[in-house]
Amino acid sequence: MKKIILYLGLLALLIGMVGCSSDQSASSEDTLETLKKKGVVYVGFANEKPYAYEENGELKGEAVDIAKEIFKQLGIEKVEGRLAEFNELIPGLNAGKFDVITAGMAILPNRCEKVDFAEPEYQVGDALVVKKGNPKNLHSYEDIAKQPDIKIAVMSASMEVDYLKQSGVKEEQIVLVPDIPAVIDAVKTGRADAATGTQLTMKSALQSAGQDELELVSDFQQPDVEGIPSYGAAVFRQDDDQLREAYNKELQKLKDSGKLLEILQKNGFGEENLPGDMTTAQLCGNSQ
Repeated sequence: MKKIILYLGLLALLIGMVGCSSDQSASSEDTLETLKKKGVVYVGFANEKPYAYEENGELKGEAVDIAKEIFKQLGIEKVEGRLAEFNELIPGLNAGKFDVITAGMAILPNRCEKVDFAEPEYQVGDALVVKKGNPKNLHSYEDIAKQPDIKIAVMSASMEVDYLKQSGVKEEQIVLVPDIPAVIDAVKTGRADAATGTQLTMKSALQSAGQDELELVSDFQQPDVEGIPSYGAAVFRQDDDQLREAYNKELQKLKDSGKLLEILQKNGFGEENLPGDMTTAQLCGNSQ
């Protein structure tokens, strides 16, 4: 009798495991259909111009405009933003706080291990913000590395943190802040001698802040490190393959029709920011 009970118990456990597995598979396969039925997709963003930001209660930006166009074609009319600090976007996505990240996030191998990226939407280099007149004579990350007393502000978890370190900048020279306004404020208040981020972000941040005492380094030398220029894309959970593949198909249509360039130009990008033939598989290596 004990053997029969044990056998039945094991059989029930196996059936339960199979059922659970089937439910999980169905859940991952039905994400797109679920979003269509709800009529809304929740996107995570970090309030970073010109990629994704909120203005007068409206979600705007390059990544947002692309996502709105694509989700509309997929039958989802409503795109709602959920604000998070940049370093909380990937954990938030994987925790189910939103359905996709539209934040101009760069495709990096270490990120590819945690999430799946759509195909690239754009490419862009870095920029350096300093006080007017560039009193520290900074023209590259290497210049900062050579002067250990120099402090540089950068958004926490951004790709620039790695670029700085790869260029020889010491960890104690790096001032980590939660967002782009804080990056600019760090230079304005003297907490840092310079600040870095992508070209378009830093240009937009200066314009928005109206900082006449700060300027972009016009002859900034792009770091010779892997990842420059950076390529940005929408980000999905690793089990949402159908949703990501559907997104990629619509993105390719935007590229082929020239609509992608129109959206980029509307948000301050240029033709030089088109991603070209670069693919996510190339950028992720073996990680995705």
